[in-house]
Amino acid sequence: MPRTVVFALLFTLAITTTAAAQQRPQPAAGQRGFVLGDLTWLEAEQLLTRDAVVVIPLGAEAKEHGPHLRLDNDRTLAEYYRRRVLEAADVIVAPTVNYHFYPSFVEYPGSTTLRFETARDLIVDIVRSLAAYGPRKFYVLNTGISTLRPLAASAEILRAEGIMFEYTNIGTVAGEAESRVSQQQRGTHADETETSAILYMAPARVDMRKAVKDDSPRGEGGLTRNPNGRGTYSASGVWGDATLATVEKGRVIVEASVAGMLQEIETLRARPLPR
Repeated sequence: MPRTVVFALLFTLAITTTAAAQQRPQPAAGQRGFVLGDLTWLEAEQLLTRDAVVVIPLGAEAKEHGPHLRLDNDRTLAEYYRRRVLEAADVIVAPTVNYHFYPSFVEYPGSTTLRFETARDLIVDIVRSLAAYGPRKFYVLNTGISTLRPLAASAEILRAEGIMFEYTNIGTVAGEAESRVSQQQRGTHADETETSAILYMAPARVDMRKAVKDDSPRGEGGLTRNPNGRGTYSASGVWGDATLATVEKGRVIVEASVAGMLQEIETLRARPLPR
């Protein structure tokens, strides 16, 4: 084959390869967003732009949730919300973070926690890594309450670096809906509302035969198995009345939560970037 023909073929191949590499990736069927782990680095380079919104799901995979829910309850929540956000929003979803700050549950076997500083810096390091490629807008799909303090500390650090960082307050994002359907006197953990949410999302991961009411008055600190200990006494690891949970209550709470999360993501997207 003449040398000129070979050069022409190689040149054509190079152009074709470059064009293919530069073609913007398309979302998977049924999704508006992208899963970061499903991309090649070349595809990620095209999507991780300055205006991109990066979502980081956060949910413990080893944290007690009473006798009727699994240790991975928060991860189940995070993965469900992750899927719903992917279906509805033009975002890039980073891998789920399954360890964070959960000191209130360490008396119950299987529960894990990171130190406050470690949890804070874990999120900061993840965001910094991805922000280096361009993005300046990040949203954590947060499924915990004790995680709020270290997330606020992460936000303070990142905002000082010109990075816009927001996160779900799971206690308020569906506040009106929860107050409308909740019947328990008090509670925030493995209780009526959280159990209802899982009944709606993943009923096979709930054993309502073992659901209990365990709602001692709130003490200082986390939950404790010691009736004379410091904190809120709970022999079961529940704080609230899980026996009141229903699928319909879960539907109301979860759909309100999804709507609230999506609204917060779009509000973040619409905000102008810092100069």
